[in-house]
Amino acid sequence: MQMPLRQTWDLDSIFPGGSGSAAFAAFLGELQTGIEEFRAQLAAAKPPQSEEDGAAFAAIVERMQQLLARLREAESFIGCLTAENQNDKKALQLSGQVKTLAAAYHGSLTRFDELLTKVPADVWEALLGREPLRGVRFALSERRELAREKLPPEQEALLADLAVDGYHGWGDLYDTTVAQFRMPVEEDGKTAMLSVGQAFNKLHTPDTARRKELFAQWERTWAEKADFCAEALNHLAGFRLTMYKHRGWDSVHKEPLAINRMTKETLDAMWGAIDEAKAEFALYLQRKAQLLGLEQLAWVDVEAPLGGAASHISYDDAARLIVDKFRTLSPQLADFAEMALSKRWIEAEDRPGKRPGGFCTSFPLAGQTRIFMTFGGTTNNVSTLAHELGHGYHQHVMNDMPPLAQEYAMNVAETASTFAELVVADALVDIAATDEERVTLLEDKIQRAVVMFMNIHARFIFETNFYAERRHGLVSVERLNELMVSAQRQAFRDALSEYHPHFWAAKLHFYATDVPFYNFPYTFGFLFSAGIYARAKQEGPAFEDRYNALLRDTGSMTVEELAQKHLGVDLTKRDFWQGAVRMAANDVQTFLGLTEKMVRA
Repeated sequence: MQMPLRQTWDLDSIFPGGSGSAAFAAFLGELQTGIEEFRAQLAAAKPPQSEEDGAAFAAIVERMQQLLARLREAESFIGCLTAENQNDKKALQLSGQVKTLAAAYHGSLTRFDELLTKVPADVWEALLGREPLRGVRFALSERRELAREKLPPEQEALLADLAVDGYHGWGDLYDTTVAQFRMPVEEDGKTAMLSVGQAFNKLHTPDTARRKELFAQWERTWAEKADFCAEALNHLAGFRLTMYKHRGWDSVHKEPLAINRMTKETLDAMWGAIDEAKAEFALYLQRKAQLLGLEQLAWVDVEAPLGGAASHISYDDAARLIVDKFRTLSPQLADFAEMALSKRWIEAEDRPGKRPGGFCTSFPLAGQTRIFMTFGGTTNNVSTLAHELGHGYHQHVMNDMPPLAQEYAMNVAETASTFAELVVADALVDIAATDEERVTLLEDKIQRAVVMFMNIHARFIFETNFYAERRHGLVSVERLNELMVSAQRQAFRDALSEYHPHFWAAKLHFYATDVPFYNFPYTFGFLFSAGIYARAKQEGPAFEDRYNALLRDTGSMTVEELAQKHLGVDLTKRDFWQGAVRMAANDVQTFLGLTEKMVRA
């Protein structure tokens, strides 16, 4: 790997010319034509009634997958353009065009679903038993079963049309309103009006008194917007519950569990194992309060920095560390990371005008990925870079598979990324120069576990209880606050002195309309990856081939089947989850040991 590395990505090898690319404009035109032709093809198609009809049906599936790959290519390119320069007005216009094409494509699949449900069972089995459909058997069967549980196609089509200005409209309105959010903050004798992101970042100041003051202002500001937020949340939930009622679905967890290809038994086993270990994490919260000079942590203190910041690390040194540590467990992962870094698949430059955050996106036609982040030399940046390289590797090992077989769910999407992050997080702790630095890095690892085990559990408990009450009518702001605090108390085992009543208003995940219950998949991914990481550390590079095979199967089976096939474990039992939770709990025990002398001093 050549040094120094360039920190800007290469997009011209995908479509030259950025948002003014003539090649991309032509690509979108061809995509639009292809979707229109596909809709016409579906309108004229008849469900296969014998094996002899298989060729025509296979042609439809092939066309569907081609369009899916092209759509993903377009979405990835425009996502990169809008991220690297938020002032690119042309890119924003193109983004709207791509969203329109995506809506047209996904709308056409209602007719495709209708065809699936009308294929006789014996014919269906015969068709899926041979190529080219054998490779996408799981995805097609899953789609067929889900279509059978929905309303008749014409009603589902109407529902989708109404959802644009109803269901999704409320989510869009929340996003638009929160984008205009401004919180007054006194700084150097002047009042600054901060955005949501800016205000939230201020809450992480190491100054305890200032943190408490800012959190009080944060709560007051959301209280002022609470009536609107409650209106949006109630109507989102009302639409969803009405849709479920007409489909005959009793549980609000049915859809998110189906989307994540997991059973309620697995979900219950996961939360059960976490609950068993919460006492140890309560001890961590108590120790952190002592280190901060507090009797008990408040909500705003949970993610407060402890100090003792780690030393600055250069991009080249971070890249070298990541590749070297990857190689100890997976030489192929290390080779991929080296390729991505040297071929400029990563946008890491610290400059104004970029959107916040980080992501990895794939270009299925080019067989490449691109990673976006802003590298400022912190250990958190190193973890982010490793995390996104893990995402890229996941896609890399699936590049030769049919597009439908690459569509893995949200909960397993974090498998390779969290695995990669854990490898590097352990390495950073190991190379810490001082005990103070080691404590800071270890605490950062534990923080992620606390978010997964407690914060996200609170979100899950809140949403479950809120939907139960929403069935009987609108839920008031006051009651939403009560439900939120009750969920936080339960999830944190009453370990905090103060909670966040308006968290339901401030957390945009509650208003997402693409994925309901946008919470438990994160915890699943975190623990599933931890279990895989433990196995990899035990077996070393010998585990690599099984790891790759597991990643390749993430889009072709349920999570229970995936774990049984590749790890030999039953996710519906607590054993696997207890082992994964124990890894984080061991970090807590190490943390308590390292900090004991600090609180005695």
